[in-house]
Amino acid sequence: MTAVLSLTASACVTVHGERAVVPSATNDEAAQALAAFTEAYNKADKAYDPALDAAHVTGPLGAINQAGLKARQVNFPNGNPNHTPLELTDTKFLIPKKAGWPRWFVADTDSNLDEDGGAKDSRWVLVFVRTGPDAGWEAAYLTILSPQQIPAFRTDKDGHAEPVAPDSTALAVAPRNLSEEYASYLKEGKPDHFKAGPHTSAWREARAKTANVPGTSTQYIDQPLDSGDFAPLGLVTQDGGGFVFFSARNFERQTAAKGVRLKVVPDVKALMTGEVKSSLTKERVSNLVAVVPPGNGREPGQVVDVRGRLTGLTSAKGS
Repeated sequence: MTAVLSLTASACVTVHGERAVVPSATNDEAAQALAAFTEAYNKADKAYDPALDAAHVTGPLGAINQAGLKARQVNFPNGNPNHTPLELTDTKFLIPKKAGWPRWFVADTDSNLDEDGGAKDSRWVLVFVRTGPDAGWEAAYLTILSPQQIPAFRTDKDGHAEPVAPDSTALAVAPRNLSEEYASYLKEGKPDHFKAGPHTSAWREARAKTANVPGTSTQYIDQPLDSGDFAPLGLVTQDGGGFVFFSARNFERQTAAKGVRLKVVPDVKALMTGEVKSSLTKERVSNLVAVVPPGNGREPGQVVDVRGRLTGLTSAKGS
């Protein structure tokens, strides 16, 4: 209630600040949201029970997290035998000022679960979203980046970040178009303004190599995922570009030749409906972040740099 009551002291804003441009959260509120997420994440991971953190995740991260826990709950009914509690430290909050809902902020933090053992050469970057005055904070996006991959951000005199409008014409690609263009690029290689790298050209090349192997053919279909809880969110970078979080849906359909049996690993089987006779379709969600340059997208050399991708299986179907 503190945040709501504090807004009523000014006659120039509405009770909940729907029309006022205000910080999405205070630093204390952001810290509490991060702590609540970490506590719930640890409980869910230890028990392999998606219900224990369902109220703290949403969007692409929620889809990946909940499906992953559901699969592991089937395969490890007694919980996680290798559970290590998540610890998030050295946190920097990027809190934009904006009007209306949803409100959101970014937590740039160090994790003890990285392969580097928690050293400062990689960061967990989480986006927390709150959809209304009576809603709680939920983590919608997670990417793991090196400090060098995280750009400098434009901030005001009070240190608050500036959000990128979904339909911004100041960027080479408006955030609302990013998911659709990325899905098109994965399919056709166009538009060609995506920078070559592990989440773009290398992923396309890896797919091409596995599309046709002896006994099995694989078809890949990608779809935009850009509305509701999966809407893109972005911050303005110091150079006027954008650091945009977005998502996409990825399908992989494997078809076996006559007499060939498709292998179904335990995590896939746990999420599968139907029976694998000759084909298996896997559905995944990708949680991504990209640096989008300023401009109109037609200037030579403008590229969208996809810097992070977390992809997780969400369902499977045999036929």
